[in-house]
Amino acid sequence: MSAPIPFPPAAEVRREVRIPLRFSDGFEADARVSTFRHLADGAEHLLLRFDGPGEAEVPLVRLHSECLTGDVFGSQRCDCGPQLREAVERLSLEGGALLYLRQEGRGIGLYAKLDAYALQDQGLDTYEANAALGHGEDERDYTAAAQMLQAVGIRRVRLLTNNPDKVAQLEALGVDVEVTVPTGVHLTAANARYLQAKRDHTGHLLNLPAA
Repeated sequence: MSAPIPFPPAAEVRREVRIPLRFSDGFEADARVSTFRHLADGAEHLLLRFDGPGEAEVPLVRLHSECLTGDVFGSQRCDCGPQLREAVERLSLEGGALLYLRQEGRGIGLYAKLDAYALQDQGLDTYEANAALGHGEDERDYTAAAQMLQAVGIRRVRLLTNNPDKVAQLEALGVDVEVTVPTGVHLTAANARYLQAKRDHTGHLLNLPAA
């Protein structure tokens, strides 16, 4: 009898390259960027490894979903760009890994995310807008993330997140989340309603001031 297929199925690193990073505020870091074969969703996700001065036995890890509008263009409708910047600095100081996941708009895609923005301008919150477009409130699946971590030998993590769903999914996929490390709260006038919806609707651990 053949051995049972492991879950999630095994992926493997296809290439690793070193890339110097520089952010718009001048912050610089150096990352080893890995690409993969056999990821469950077939997407081109990346894992950026940072060599801190004394990396802990259980590394700090951030799962960051791609956000073109926030990460690249500096949109203030979300907190994605500041979270990415914060994560890279923290990881470069103490070591760890950032998984850059191609899951635009909580998995619904860029055009649909912009359609959802239009509905938010009419009064819906970020989750209601996704549902009104016929999508799930959050369609992200972290199977590929678990595969990537396991492919580079990471099976226990300190997870840099405010999102309890990331913890639950990784644990179910065989990655031991020993502790969660909260990100900063990057509140602006433009994203206040967005952050409130994340806190109130999906239990994100965000300490926001009273309205």
